[in-house]
Amino acid sequence: MLIRKPPAIKSSEITPESVYLNRRELLRAAGITTAGMISGTAHGDESDMNFKPLGKLTPSPYSTDAEPTGFADIASYNNFYEFGLDKSDPAARSGDFKPKPWSVTVDGAAEVTGTFTYEDIVGPHPLEERVYRLRCVEAWSMVVPWAGFPLGDLLKRFKPTSNAKYVAFETVYRPDEMPGQRRRLLRWPYREGLRIDEAMHPLTILATGLYGVELPNQNGAPLRLVVPWKYGFKSIKSIVRISFIEDEPFTTWNDAAPSEYGFFANVNPEVDHPRWSQARERPIGGGFFASKVPTLMFNGYADEVASLYADMDLSRYY
Repeated sequence: MLIRKPPAIKSSEITPESVYLNRRELLRAAGITTAGMISGTAHGDESDMNFKPLGKLTPSPYSTDAEPTGFADIASYNNFYEFGLDKSDPAARSGDFKPKPWSVTVDGAAEVTGTFTYEDIVGPHPLEERVYRLRCVEAWSMVVPWAGFPLGDLLKRFKPTSNAKYVAFETVYRPDEMPGQRRRLLRWPYREGLRIDEAMHPLTILATGLYGVELPNQNGAPLRLVVPWKYGFKSIKSIVRISFIEDEPFTTWNDAAPSEYGFFANVNPEVDHPRWSQARERPIGGGFFASKVPTLMFNGYADEVASLYADMDLSRYY
């Protein structure tokens, strides 16, 4: 069982506030020695990184007791095709991306719609540290100490109507800053979606940081979705639009390869990807020859989310 309530979390397992508030110590502890490793810039001066500490964070009741993956691995091994196909491309090629100022447009079946600044979105919400096991589609896995807040808390502010059966999301389209968008790898901009009950579930968060600092560009700055019981491609990055809609939304990977990437994308060791098994995974950080471990149904969150799919054939609705 991965879930553990706050009283059972040892103080030694929480990154000390003094480390979170000291960027230099944080990066040194994570083994980061150059700005290029994190920001994608060619500069070696740490002052160029501009990572803003997020302040004191409180562990979530949904935190896992697994050891977090190191900052260097989280920041250098990414799927973010807007910057390139290789896992190293986002860190190497995202230095020109400008995550601020930022705004998000909210539209569709809701009483409150419009365009809101980053500060509008984040301001009213206290941040929490939420440590998740987040799988990648290549049967790799990592444990990320995200900082953020439940997406549902934000969505309720817009007062969705009864016609809002789904929530659709869209990534920013800036080919001048995101070189991967200059190629027709996918139908840009990147789009994803959730059923409204999935979006409102307390395990679904809007992440604003990791390891106690604001999100690096390559990890989806400044706002990204985190849906920890689903495969990583559902956790859309650099969000600029949230839409409340009645019908199942268009999603990028389901459009590009529908036989490989379903709309629901729940972590399920019993359903193989057409080109590889998803029954086991290799934790990132241990090298290619690290031992694989069994993949858990719903990524270990079955007790929390299985009821969302009680009447569904998950081998068909993958």
